[in-house]
Amino acid sequence: MSFQLSPEQEMIRLMAQDFAKKELEPFAGQWDREKIFPEASIKKMGALGLMGMMVPVEYGGAGVGSVGYSLALQEIAYACASTAVTMSVTNLSSDPILKFGNEEQKRRYLIPLAQGEMLGAFAITEPEAGSDPGGMKTRAEERADHYLVNGSKIFITNGSYADIIILVARTGVEKTNRGLTAFLLTKGTPGFKIGRAEDKMGLRASDTVELLFDDCRIPKENLLAKDGFGFRIAMTALDSGRIGIASQSLGIARACLHEAIRYAKTRRQFGKNIGSFQAIQWMIADTAAEIEAANQLTLYAADRKDQGISFTKEASMAKLVASEMANRAAYRAVQIHGGYGYMKEFKVERLYRDARVTTIYEGTSEVQRIVIAREFMQD
Repeated sequence: MSFQLSPEQEMIRLMAQDFAKKELEPFAGQWDREKIFPEASIKKMGALGLMGMMVPVEYGGAGVGSVGYSLALQEIAYACASTAVTMSVTNLSSDPILKFGNEEQKRRYLIPLAQGEMLGAFAITEPEAGSDPGGMKTRAEERADHYLVNGSKIFITNGSYADIIILVARTGVEKTNRGLTAFLLTKGTPGFKIGRAEDKMGLRASDTVELLFDDCRIPKENLLAKDGFGFRIAMTALDSGRIGIASQSLGIARACLHEAIRYAKTRRQFGKNIGSFQAIQWMIADTAAEIEAANQLTLYAADRKDQGISFTKEASMAKLVASEMANRAAYRAVQIHGGYGYMKEFKVERLYRDARVTTIYEGTSEVQRIVIAREFMQD
């Protein structure tokens, strides 16, 4: 299938590109070095509609669909991968509310999320429950008019700044995927507090923290869908999230390619530009071809989502291929830069660190292979 962008989609891509070049790229290196969360830039993104791209217009969103979202996210990630993951997680947080929330929940939370007045987060991962959600221990006990939550979550993107968090906790039998329930947790809820901030290898301008729950009281009106529906909600959201991480990976890889080309044209060895050497040309060619292949997979998955067709397998394939490709692209870019690629003054050093996590979060590459194989075996 060929993806010829519509005029609207091309306009979305160019808008995101223009914003990223002016508002993100000049500052991304400093944000990374100093671990600065770019609140002001993120608010501007909200005003442009970048934080609610897949939310329908009636709920305050841009309503441009998953393909438009992927195109925009790639441009943001090209300039600043940290800001891209902040954007991705907020868009991801809207998805479960749109699919599983009641009308009152949609009106209360989707509109401010889509317009950038609120930031969102998604809380599943725990110390013993990463790839295996069945190991989740954070428990929600039902009371008369509320649930009482105790436990903790780790590696939560946007956790310190999120106004609304999709929280998945156990309400049923231990050590199974059943009995998990999703809640809408709002900032300031009694018994909820932010734990330690993680000191990460890459994406250092994004917020990643621990969440702590000590008799946290969540009103029953903040139950998402129904008790025991949490695993389905989480897996549905992750399908969409994988399109986001594939798009982020593509943005990082394109930045690696362009930095490698720029350096290869100017760096001289043995009396000529290194770009004239076949070894360098082959690395550039391989990266360019792999970017195009991953882009086609990603847009295909996004298009299936827009059409309302099952896209679990396609999203996992896109995420697997794009994230592994981004790491190869970053490796080659550093290799082409030689010793300079190892120095923090060069952008490829940051890109190399940022790329690494893409094969880990939203499901590791190993988990993606399990999902893909399962889908084919079922077919």
